[in-house]
Amino acid sequence: MTGWHASDDLVTRYGDGSLPEPDAWSLEKHLETCGRCATRVSRAVRETAAGAALAQVREAVLAAAPALPTTASPTTASPTTTRPRPRARPLALPSPRPRLAHLLWAAGPAVRGAWLPAVLLVACGAVALAHGADITGVRPLLLAFAPVVPVAGVALSYGAHADPLHEIAASTPSAGLRLVLTRTAAVLAVSVPLLTLAGLLVPSANAPGAAAWLLPGLALTLASLALAGYVGVRAATALTGGGWLCAVLVPVLAAPGGRLTARLAEQLQYCLDGAPAQGGWAAAAVLSAALLAARRPAYDRLDQR
Repeated sequence: MTGWHASDDLVTRYGDGSLPEPDAWSLEKHLETCGRCATRVSRAVRETAAGAALAQVREAVLAAAPALPTTASPTTASPTTTRPRPRARPLALPSPRPRLAHLLWAAGPAVRGAWLPAVLLVACGAVALAHGADITGVRPLLLAFAPVVPVAGVALSYGAHADPLHEIAASTPSAGLRLVLTRTAAVLAVSVPLLTLAGLLVPSANAPGAAAWLLPGLALTLASLALAGYVGVRAATALTGGGWLCAVLVPVLAAPGGRLTARLAEQLQYCLDGAPAQGGWAAAAVLSAALLAARRPAYDRLDQR
């Protein structure tokens, strides 16, 4: 149950089909957990012309259904008693979907498929290379690719290419920005602790701290979502993730001489370390979140890009 209930005007307009589609989706979402409003909406629909047709269909289904055997009362039973005629009963309202199951369903590909094992492989591989193979400079490599992992996870968790139930999910009241944010939160909940823990377990090699990538990763993820309102999720994640990798790796690869790992550590210190760099990433995250909120209606059509 919830403290808010649909107004009579909202229920009436939903029943006669004049309620705008976004408002209808919002009301349908509310009906999942509010039996009181569900009963009122059901009554309003039955009073319309469509309600009469639905009642006829219901009666036909009940009449065609096989009668269920019942136990006759001792005071009314007789030797000639036949199977009782089925009685029409009001349809029971479905129980609300469990919150945990609803959350896991909405998270979708973010918590299943090949993406989760891939993140585990990156984290465990970094630790194994640093300690098992005694390779120095693993943390700079990990910090260079860590901000891109959540961005890639968002790209792989939304869209018909990744989710076989995408068309069904996109048509529910929970679709649009809410579904995108739910799956993004699932991606961050998996990648942030695993990659940060891996960074703590590998030697520093003069690289920034293990948590220095968190704000850049958040900013790049929010920037991808904000840009997705214009060009779609896959194109937006390719632009932001590719832009980060180019900004970090191209100067290192283009510089003459060896010591690639040392130069990568220096480049990461410039991009990630210190208050000015982290403050810039925080400002970018705030601006991206503001643009994301301002462009909220555009995410109802992400499946068309």
